[in-house]
Amino acid sequence: MADGKVVGLDIGTSMIRVAIGEIDPDTGNIRIAGTASRKSAGLRNGVIVNIEDAKNAIKETIDAAEQNAGTTVESVITAIGGSQIESQNSRGTVPVSSANKSTKEISRADVERVIECATAIKVPDDREKLHVIPQNYIVDGIGGIQDPIHRMGTRLEAEVHIVTAAKTIIQNIRSCISRSDYILDGVMLKTLAQTQSVCHQDEMELGSILIDMGAGTTDVLLLLKGAPIGTFSIPVGGNLVTNDISVVGGISTAAAEKIKIENGCCWVDSITKDTDLDVILPGVGGRAPEIMKKSQLAQIIQARVEQIFTLVKVALKKNVGDSIKELSGNIILTGGGAMMEGVIDLAQKVFHTTSVRLGVPESLGGIEEDYKRPDFATVIGLVLANKSLASGKDRSRRTKGRPVHKEKQKGESVLKKIFKSLF
Repeated sequence: MADGKVVGLDIGTSMIRVAIGEIDPDTGNIRIAGTASRKSAGLRNGVIVNIEDAKNAIKETIDAAEQNAGTTVESVITAIGGSQIESQNSRGTVPVSSANKSTKEISRADVERVIECATAIKVPDDREKLHVIPQNYIVDGIGGIQDPIHRMGTRLEAEVHIVTAAKTIIQNIRSCISRSDYILDGVMLKTLAQTQSVCHQDEMELGSILIDMGAGTTDVLLLLKGAPIGTFSIPVGGNLVTNDISVVGGISTAAAEKIKIENGCCWVDSITKDTDLDVILPGVGGRAPEIMKKSQLAQIIQARVEQIFTLVKVALKKNVGDSIKELSGNIILTGGGAMMEGVIDLAQKVFHTTSVRLGVPESLGGIEEDYKRPDFATVIGLVLANKSLASGKDRSRRTKGRPVHKEKQKGESVLKKIFKSLF
């Protein structure tokens, strides 16, 4: 995208969001020129099930963002998450010494060789490698090295985090973007993109848990020493909360969703006598409307959100084991579910920590800053992570469904190398 713009597209189960970023020619920084969000269509639990409906919703959202930004766009980069994502950690070792020398200065070619060795794992035919993220380099048994280039050594090892996605899911995304008359610049892991917009470097180093509270799924990314160590998804989300309200209140799903957004709270203890307002449940089939107290509604919501957090907690122990004891950063909540009243208090209770915060993108300028919310963490992260697209670099890699390769810089943190997949 050589016109100075990069566009992030988040195709969610309930909402589609778009952010258009523009490069400031004087500073080289990204500013958000326009955003938009519209109701999603053609998706179930984060998976496209009707390409035509999804295409129309995507086109409508991008058109709205273009109008808000006063510009047009040609291509987008989008995100993927949910149950179609799998990940694993791997390790590779290569010699670096030459025949006539006992030690040798490690070169970029050596780093590429060891990454290739670490990623030489069998991936099922129905899956595609999405990211290969270096976690740690080890030179002659000495670990904790972020950039081994120019160090002297005889043996180089690399620990990497490999993320794969179902090929059919990627193909459906490509088809939707293509039918919407846009070019697909790449597909990124949703939670990985979010780290770029809401995580601080010290949080990544100390070890943090990013929880994306979506409508269809709850996606989790674990960070330690500047790199991901675990990625997984829980197949439940905010839609179950809506369904509970619908069943208990005897109202339609649409009415339950509206009540959840306008009056929802997942922490009963925060509701006082003065704030325990009446919530009107619309009548159905000639039945008169009924009244439910906000505290009663909160009891319904809290039970389900607490269950979701508990499932995440169980999955954390299963996926990373003892490594979870090393995490001393924050729990960072993103997604539409993170905007609900009381969500921080409930997370603190379930995870037994006060180190919980909302993942809100920082200000990047623009006429309006309505993107400074947890549900825009993905699209803002996509823009920030791929701003080199705005200069038109790596155009040949478009539509590959992978992040754009960027040149490595010495001293850069491991997490900021996540888009240098080396393939």
